[in-house]
Amino acid sequence: MREVGPILITGCSSGIGMAAARRLAQGGHLVYATARRPETLAAAAAAGCRTLPLDVTDDASMRAAVDEIVDAHGRVGALVNNAGYGEYGAIEDVAIDRVRRQFETNVIGLSRMCQLVLPSMRAAGRGRIVNVGSMGGRLTFPYGGYYHATKHAVEALSDALRYEVAPFGIQVSLIEPGPIRTEFLNTIGETMRDSTPDTSAYAESARAFDKMAAQIYQTPLMWAKPEAVARTIEKAVTSSRPLSRYVIARRVRVALAARMLVPGRAWDAMMRASVR
Repeated sequence: MREVGPILITGCSSGIGMAAARRLAQGGHLVYATARRPETLAAAAAAGCRTLPLDVTDDASMRAAVDEIVDAHGRVGALVNNAGYGEYGAIEDVAIDRVRRQFETNVIGLSRMCQLVLPSMRAAGRGRIVNVGSMGGRLTFPYGGYYHATKHAVEALSDALRYEVAPFGIQVSLIEPGPIRTEFLNTIGETMRDSTPDTSAYAESARAFDKMAAQIYQTPLMWAKPEAVARTIEKAVTSSRPLSRYVIARRVRVALAARMLVPGRAWDAMMRASVR
C-alpha cells in the first residue's frame, strides 16, 4: 500500500464521499471524513474514519479542519474535493442567490480547500489533490446550465493547478463521473421544481427534461454506483503515476467522444429533442 499521509475528504454525508471515505479507510489509510453536518458521519466513523465538521461555504470551518489535521500530522497528505450539488432550472428562472450558492459550494469552496492544504503539501514536497468533477464539465445539457458552469470551472481550475504545483511534487487529478446512483436525482427534481413555477415559459420543457433524467436513473445500464467512483478515487490517491483525468464509465467516454465528432447543429437538435 502506498503511504500518502492523512486524507481529507469533503462531502462525506452520503453518496460518493461516503463510499470513498469507507473504501480508503478499509484499505488501511488514515481518512478524515468531513461534512457540513457531522451527525451524518456515523457510518464513516464506523468504517474507521476520523470525522470533522467542515462546511465548504464557511472559511472558518475549512480552516479549522485543515489546521487540526496539520497540527496532528504535520501535513495533509491528500485532499479529495467531493462536496457539491446540482442547481437545476432554466437560466432565466433560477434566482441569482441560488446561482451564487451553487458557485460558492462547487467552485469557491473547492478552490479555498486547495489554498488551505497546499502550504503543508509544498513543505513536505509531496501531496495529492483529487477534484470530483463531472462529465457535465465537458457536456452541457439544458436546464443544468449553472451546475454545468461550475463543473466546467472545476475542469479549468484542475488543469491550471496541475501545472502550477507539479514542481513541488504535488499531483492533481480530476474525476469525471457520469450518472451516479445517489441523491443527485432528487436534487435535480427538487431544484427544478423550486425554480420553475407553472407560469414559467419553460415549464413544459423543464418537466420533459426532469422526466428524461428520471428515466436515465431508472435504467441500470445508464448509471454507476458510488462505489465505482470510490475505486477510481482510490487509484488517483494511491497511484505512483496518477492520470490527469479519470472518466467513469465507458459509456461516458463514448458520449464525450460523440460530442467531439457530432457537428454542432446536429448536437443541438439532439438536445432540443430531449426536452420535447
